[in-house]
Formats: sequence, C-alpha cells, structure tokens
Amino acid sequence: MIIWLNGAFGAGKTSVAGELVELLPGGVLFEPGRLTAVLRGTLPVKSWEETGDVRNLPAWRRLVVEAVAAVHRETGGTLVVPGSLLDRSHRDEIFGGLAACGLSVRHLLVHVDEAVLRHRLRDRPPPTAGRTNPPVPAYGDPPPDRLRAPDPIGAYLRALEEWLALDAHTVDAAGLTPRLIAERLARAVGAGAGLCPMPGTPRRTGATVAAGVLFFDEDDRVLLVDPVYKAGWEFPGGVVESGESPARAAIREIAEELGLRMSGAPPLLVIDWEPPRPPGYGGLRLLFDGGVLPPERAAGLLLPPDELRAWRFVDPVEAERLLSPNRMARLRWALRARAEGRPLNLEAGVPVGPGAPVGP
Repeated sequence: MIIWLNGAFGAGKTSVAGELVELLPGGVLFEPGRLTAVLRGTLPVKSWEETGDVRNLPAWRRLVVEAVAAVHRETGGTLVVPGSLLDRSHRDEIFGGLAACGLSVRHLLVHVDEAVLRHRLRDRPPPTAGRTNPPVPAYGDPPPDRLRAPDPIGAYLRALEEWLALDAHTVDAAGLTPRLIAERLARAVGAGAGLCPMPGTPRRTGATVAAGVLFFDEDDRVLLVDPVYKAGWEFPGGVVESGESPARAAIREIAEELGLRMSGAPPLLVIDWEPPRPPGYGGLRLLFDGGVLPPERAAGLLLPPDELRAWRFVDPVEAERLLSPNRMARLRWALRARAEGRPLNLEAGVPVGPGAPVGP
C-alpha cells in the first residue's frame, strides 16, 4: 500500500510522514525530493528554466512511479510518500501508474490555513535559482522538492477548491503537532479512508491495438472523456483484447465507458501506426465514426466513476488544448476522412499510400 501525503508547500508533510511511519506496521518513508536532487544535478539548465515546478517535468513523474514501485518491491511495507500534487493531471498520471504496477494508493491531505502557510513561507530562504545546476545535496540535507512557483499557496487553494478536497481524506492540522496529525492519519488509514480506486489496467509490455469512437453533437463538436487514472483527455475507447476485433472492442468499450449500445460495427475513419517512444511501446490506433449523438442520448451517458471523471463536446480549438499532439493529429485526419467519406491510413499521424492527402 502507498500512502500519498499531500498538502501545500510549508504544510509540514515530511515531518508528519516521519511520525506516521513509526505508527504503521512496516512503515517506510519515501521522499520524492531525493529524485528531484538527482534531476537537478543531471538535466540541462534549460529543463529547469522552462518550468516553475519540478512536477511539470515528465521525467520526474515517471521516476516517482518507477522508484516507488521498486522500493515497495524491495521492502514489502507501507510506503509513506510526502509530496505536493496540486495539478490533477499529475495526480492522475502518478496514481494511475502505481495502479498499473498493482499498488493501491491512499490519498491523505494535511490541511493548513492560508495565513499560517504564508507566515511559514515568509520565514523560508528563497529557492535556488535555476540558472546553474546546483550540487546534489547530501542525504541529510533538506530535499529540494520543488522550484517554487510564483504563488504556491494560491496554487494550493485553487486545487483545494477545484478537486483536492473531494479527492483526498483531509486532516486539519490547525494547532496540532506532527505526532498528533500522524496519529489522526493512522486512525484514518486503519478505517480505510483515502482509498483511490483505479482500474486494474496491467502495465503494457509491448505494442498494443486500441480502438476509439468519435461521437459528434449537432454542431459537429467531438466528444472527449477525462480519465481518472492518467493525464489528459482522450477519445472514448480502449485496448483491443486478445482474440477481439477492433470494431467489437470499440462497441464493448463504448458500452462500458458511456453506457451506449451501438447497433452495429461503426465505419472506420483512420488507422494510425504509432511508433514506439519510450516509455511507450506504440502500436495501432483506430478511430471509428459513432455519428451524431442527439441531446437526449448525450444526457443519458453513464460514466464509470473509477475510470472516467467527465465528458464534454469540444470544437477543434478546445480539442487542441485538451489532447496530446499525436491524438490531435489523429483527430484532424479523422475529420477529413469523415468529410470525404473514406478511411485514411496513417503512420505517426501522417497519411501514407497512393492518393494520400497532403494536409488536413
């Protein structure tokens, strides 16, 4: 089991975590800040200049998942991980990655009032500038777990209002010592609080075939869904199972994810070969045309709460903001294929073969 101890910068998470591991059988403290120290001593300066927060680095998020899973395999104990996750997409990626490793996560929040946080941060020294690679600190030094954002407390308050308070089990730290906070957290863990259910999707070990379906509203906006277990929006659909055809997989996934029953195999829009880009393995990606979804059917969509958080119809401008570049390229060509009434064969998001169009 993984206990992720969330909270604002300055909330005292690491001190509380140190107390909590003493209260839990087999408790082990894992500090993500140690990974930050390695990255700051390794990555080029440009990587740090382009982000205000280490959590914006994909390398940091991947390292956290791999390191936590590796330490858990070695110790077999309960890992307590103190770290601020204020961007929900980062939470999705890390918790989803741990779930894919077969690890359940308890999400706990140490809440400290704004006035106390601002007082604590005023008393802290300014963060190290990102102009040069600072030396990696010794193990006993405080871990540099972040490059401080312009307003870290504001980021925490926004996250608290938008999603964090609903996602994590909260303990109010007002007037409590780290030990007392840890005791309350330990009791909450014992009662099963903070469990974040995630789909038990096994980690991919090779190329996959995935099938998605595009649904449209009466204004030709496309339907996207927001997965709980990974970052970013995507098309409804999923991985084709062994012995299953892509069209059948699309029908099954739409029934599971949206509660929609499709009467027959939908028309194919694009088939795209996605090349392997570590840590991904690539594979074939197919998009089918689900047609126009009338308002009354859209109003009846049923999302599995442990898999999908939300759905929405979006125009191309909003789709570009929500989708990854490879999915957006796939969508552009799928819209072109739908308009021309013929499927397109893509490689890495670019049409290939005789008569392949030049631009969407």
